[in-house]
This record gives sequence, C-alpha cells and structure tokens, in this order.
Amino acid sequence: MVMQKKSLGEVLVEKGVISQEQFRQAREVQKSAPGDLGNIIQDLGFASERDVTSARAASINIPFYDFSRTPPDPAALRSVPEHIVRRYGLFPVMRDSSSTPNKLMVAVSDLQSSEPGIQDLRLVTRCQVKAVLATKSEIEEAINRAYSSQSAKPMNGNGAVAPGRGANGQISGLPDIIKTENSGVPAIPGAEAENTPAVMGANGVPAIPEGESALAKAIGLDLGSMTGDLLDSEDENSVEKMSEEAPIIRIAHALVQEAIRQKASDIHIEPGQKGVRIRYRIDGVLNEQMTVPKHIQNQLIARFKIMADLNIAERRVPQDGRIPIKHEGKDFDLRVSCCPTFFGEKIVMRILDKTSVLLGLNKLGFSPDVQTKLEEMVSQPNGMVLTTGPTGSGKTTTLYSILNKINSSEKNIITIEDPVEYQLAGVSQVQINKKAGLTFAAGLRSFLRQDPDIIMVGEMRDLETCQIAVEASLTGHLVLSTLHTNDAPSAVMRLADMGIENYLIAATVIGIMAQRLCRKICSNCKAPYQVPASELVRFGLVVENANQMVTLYRGSGCEECRHKGYKGRIGLYELLQMNEELAELVVRRAPVADLREAAKANGMKELREDGLIKILDGLTTPDEVMRVVFTAGF
Repeated sequence: MVMQKKSLGEVLVEKGVISQEQFRQAREVQKSAPGDLGNIIQDLGFASERDVTSARAASINIPFYDFSRTPPDPAALRSVPEHIVRRYGLFPVMRDSSSTPNKLMVAVSDLQSSEPGIQDLRLVTRCQVKAVLATKSEIEEAINRAYSSQSAKPMNGNGAVAPGRGANGQISGLPDIIKTENSGVPAIPGAEAENTPAVMGANGVPAIPEGESALAKAIGLDLGSMTGDLLDSEDENSVEKMSEEAPIIRIAHALVQEAIRQKASDIHIEPGQKGVRIRYRIDGVLNEQMTVPKHIQNQLIARFKIMADLNIAERRVPQDGRIPIKHEGKDFDLRVSCCPTFFGEKIVMRILDKTSVLLGLNKLGFSPDVQTKLEEMVSQPNGMVLTTGPTGSGKTTTLYSILNKINSSEKNIITIEDPVEYQLAGVSQVQINKKAGLTFAAGLRSFLRQDPDIIMVGEMRDLETCQIAVEASLTGHLVLSTLHTNDAPSAVMRLADMGIENYLIAATVIGIMAQRLCRKICSNCKAPYQVPASELVRFGLVVENANQMVTLYRGSGCEECRHKGYKGRIGLYELLQMNEELAELVVRRAPVADLREAAKANGMKELREDGLIKILDGLTTPDEVMRVVFTAGF
C-alpha cells in the first residue's frame, strides 16, 4: 500500500495553490458535508482539477502524468482491450517491451477504485503494470479521442478498427467491446478479419451456416486460427497477437447467437479432461452441439465472465451474473452461473426471453375447462393459488401470464422474486437481497403495509414465508406462489409438513395447479400411425374393444426440428379446486390418496389424463408424456 507523506491540503498550501485560510474553510465544509477534500477544494473554486490531481499525486508519492506534455504511446493502447479502458476509466500511456515481463504504464484518476482494473490488466496483458495519476477529464478526453475517431467502425479488443460495420446503437449494460444494434448479441470485434467474409451475413454479423454442424462450422473458422502454441505460450508477442485477432470473442458470439436461433433455454459450457463440451437445452432436453479444444477453455470461460461482469481472477468459488442483450428487436437476459469443477470452471447460461411471458393463458396449453376454472380462482378477492412442479416446468411463466391478465390500474400488484426474471408494466417487483436482509419473509411483511390487492411470492421455501402468506390471504389479499411438489394434492401435505396448521390450509388455499412441459410434435414432419388402444390404458384411456386401434401422430424428423421430431413445448396441467369436501379432508389430515380421489370426483384431471387428451389431439406423443409425467411406482 502507498503511504501518504503529507496531506493533500498541506501539499496545496506548500505549492501556493491555496492559502492557509482557504484550506481551513475547505476543512470546515468537509466537517459539515463529509466528502473528498480535493473535490471540495475544486467545488469552492480554490484550485483547478489539474492542481488538485498533481498535489494528490505528490501526497501519495506517485508520478503525475500530463497528457499535454507527454503524448500516450500507441503501442500501449494497442495492448489493452477497449472494454477494460472504458470500464475502469484508465488509459495506457507507455509500454516498455525491452524487459521481461514487459512494463505497462496506465493513467488513472483514482488509485484505489482503479485497483481492480490494474489487476485485470496484469492478467490480460501479462505485464508489470504501474499506475500514474492524471486528471479525470484528461483521461476521458483521451479515451474519446482514441476511439471516437473510429466511431463509424467497431473497435476490436486492442482499439484497432474492424472495417465494414457501423457501431451505432449499443446495447445498454454491456461492455463496449461487445455492443451492437444489428446483431442483437455480443458484437464480434474484428469479425470481418481476413478469411471470414465467406460466413458474413448481409448486416455485417457472422452468419451461421445451416445444418446440424452449423455451430461447429462457424466456430471452426476461428479455431483454425487459434493454435495451442498461441494460447498456451507465455511469450508476450503471442498474447498480443491473440488480443489483436480476438477470435475468442467471435467464438463466444457464435455460441450465443446460435443458441438464440435454436430457441435454446440454456447454454452449457462444460470443461472435460480433453475438451470443452458445448450443449444447448432445447425444449427441455440437452442437445450436444460440439466439443471445442481444451486449450481455449480458459479464454472462453474468461470471455463470458467479463461479459457478465464477474471476477475473472476468482476461480475457486461459484459466481452469478447477467448479460442483457437485444436480438432482432427482442430483449433477452442471459443469467450466468459459473461453478468450479475438477477440470475447470463450468458455465451455464439461462436465456430469458422477456416477451415469452406475454403469450397469454390461452397459448399455454390449457384445456378450456381448466382455463375457465383458473380464471375464476384468480378473480377472487382473497386466498392462495399455488402452482407446483419441478424446476423448469413453467411455473413462473404461468404466474406471470396470470398477473398479465389480471393486471389493471384498479389493482395494486406486488411481487417478490429471486431473481426478478421479467419486467411487467404496472407491477411493483422486488428482488430479494439476502446480504441486505431482504428475504421473502421480510419483503412480505413490508408488503402488507403497501396496501396490496395481489401479492406474488416467487417461492414459498420456509415456514416463516408460508405463515406470512397465509396471514396475507386471511386479511383480504390474493396470494400467488409456487411450491416444489410432484402433483397438486401433495402440495397440501407439503404445507402441513412445513408447519402450517391444516385448518389454515383449508381456509386459505382456493386452488393448486401442478404442471409439466412436454415437447410438441413438429408440424412440418408430423405423420399419423396406428397403435392398439390398449397401449394407452396407462394414461387413463377406457378401452371397450380389445381389438380397437387408435390413430396417433409422431414426427419423422426434418431440418426444421433438427431431425428430432419435436419442436416447441406445451403444458400439461392438473388443477385442484378446493371445495367443502376437500377442505374437510384437509382438516382431518386425510391421506394424499383420499385427497386425490375426492379431487378427481370434483372434476380434476390428472397430469397423465391431460397428457392423454393432448396425445389424442396429435399435439404430443405417448413417449413424451411418459418422460415428463410418469415416475417410479406410478
């Protein structure tokens, strides 16, 4: 740590920049309005920014850099990626390649806040980095001068111009190096480099070739220029060459763009012993796309961590971040989860399409009678409506669709979520923050003082949250939430196991809906076939004739569905509507089997029965319903 020899004020007085009286006045102001003394002196008009910064440098015994006297070295600028320059507000001014390691001098306006940027520079450039102090305005002017003159063209990682594409309309929230308007995904600086025009699209974005090996072909163009020697070498010239060509940025771009094109919900980047496996979760099923060489693993992981604003130097603990992007006029959020594994860090990115929750209840696969009952439930003034199912079964989308339908200017709707996945206009959405003490329970307590009509709780995980939700539903509020149970009747037992009294469950719960997502048959290659009706008995089909045949449908596989036979997903639903008979069973703590039979007698269709309806309607297949609904011992 650099030790201060004299205070900033003392240095300014010694230099004759300010008088002792002005120093005293500045100290008095600082006592009444705490803040940086240098800024206070500037605000009072006692000294200029240059004088204060020069005195600050002298007080901590580091050099002061004057841009007007010493022009920056272009070689230094080329060795540092633009996004680091802009992100940390520093500017490379000098580079010495005669020593090992090379020495890099960077100008900063605040030594303490720039320390993370200096650490990143050490990792990226492998140089010995030395900081000098300069005025903030001169650094900003230098950054704008270095890059704005090339504003008609995007910048690559070292500040060089990548010809052939405009750089207007950047995506908010992303580092400048990965922003673009046309592509809607992290931009590929230098994508128009030599040997790439064959795969360029009309808008200047690398086009993904058609076919199953499209991703491999697109990335292969960059892998061909990335040799193991280049990426593994400690030689500074090799590292600089890699930074200039920036092929890893193009690879990261291709991975995200292709995932969105294939409508994937998740991207898995999984390091192995000999390579890095890339998989997409499409329609709920993981599909292996390709394996990239082991020697680009660290660079690829670091690229996504930089995009998600994560600490690239920390590889021992899990980290979470997000990357907001825009694609073809639609907003997406990439929720990034980084986890250390035996062979390196694994990254999983959940792709959230912010428009997917606005589909409407009529497009989620509800049968008409189930949708009518659900709409009746959510129009009640108070009570609890719960959705249940495993992770990835569409519970959140269902709740958002419900909120979107019942939202109006006459209702005060508040949600508490972990995290807030989509933004709904007119709805007050709160994201929990455990570090700050904002938990589901704490948020719910404050909600009751916010005069709400409808409260949505992302998940009821503990007794305290459940108790407050029950209290809210008893005091005239409609509460929507989710639970993790396999079917609707089991949710009652789950609440009881968490400690909620049975009479309170019976008094507050007005409906429970279990759901699953199954793949739909591809409409492009859909074909009929005949099966014995007896094969559908397990789904609840009543067979009167042993020789009866039933016409079903399946996909034969085509380019449109990637030869899977399925494209898109549809929901399977099981809706339990509370009535007096069921409430009495709940109070008596009846077994789940008795609750299920009573609910079925009241009109509830089980998940498998709803699956049977969609099988007979030609929407999905028996195998797919079996995969998502049936469990051992069913």
